[in-house]
Amino acid sequence: MDKMMMRLEGMEERYNELNSLLMDTELMSDPKRYAKIGKEHAKIQPTVEAFQELKSVLQQLEEANMLLEDPEMMEMAKMELEELEPRRQELMDRLEVLLIPKDPNDDCDAIFEIRGAAGGDEGNIFAGDLYRMYTRYAEGQGFKVELVEAVESEAGGFSQICFIIKGDGAHGRFKFESGAHRVQRVPKTESQGRIHTSTATVLVLPDVEDAEIEINMNDLVIETHRASGAGGQHINKTDSAV
Repeated sequence: MDKMMMRLEGMEERYNELNSLLMDTELMSDPKRYAKIGKEHAKIQPTVEAFQELKSVLQQLEEANMLLEDPEMMEMAKMELEELEPRRQELMDRLEVLLIPKDPNDDCDAIFEIRGAAGGDEGNIFAGDLYRMYTRYAEGQGFKVELVEAVESEAGGFSQICFIIKGDGAHGRFKFESGAHRVQRVPKTESQGRIHTSTATVLVLPDVEDAEIEINMNDLVIETHRASGAGGQHINKTDSAV
């Protein structure tokens, strides 16, 4: 409990620092850094708000317990305690979930690649069905979909299609869709009404931001080597490896 509260207090302190930074006019002139700080602010905001509400509830609980000593206020204090205690537990449970470490890539956009697999033309048709399913669901959840590349199949659908689902938390929402997907149905290409099993593979990757890497030339060690054994005409005359 104490460790949890200390961690939450540290997050609240950081949240207040970020609030100050977001009001800094000098920072606003650096859109990239401003966006990075805004993203961190939004990420910890739900946890800090729940913590602030918990502190308010704990304060009210303390005051209600003090009122129990007053005979005239005892009944009202008991009623308050009956309402506040479940709320305290609810907030504690919520904060425990919010404090679970998250995959740092969960907030990234999601890159999808879908390929028709077993089933020939029907596998490609199934790949097209999956693409439309993910697209409609994503748009319904407020995400944006950007088509990158598509190889259409003659019978319909796609032998391969690549697209990006954009929005906060997209990768976290869709990352578990990676893998082989199977469907059993009477395909459009079947003339005798037989049930076929077809598959399509789905790959979901995070669209991570480009990292800026600075190389200090003073940190590099460059070695030059020359051949030492008997050999061609350039032996011991030219650098053969750097």
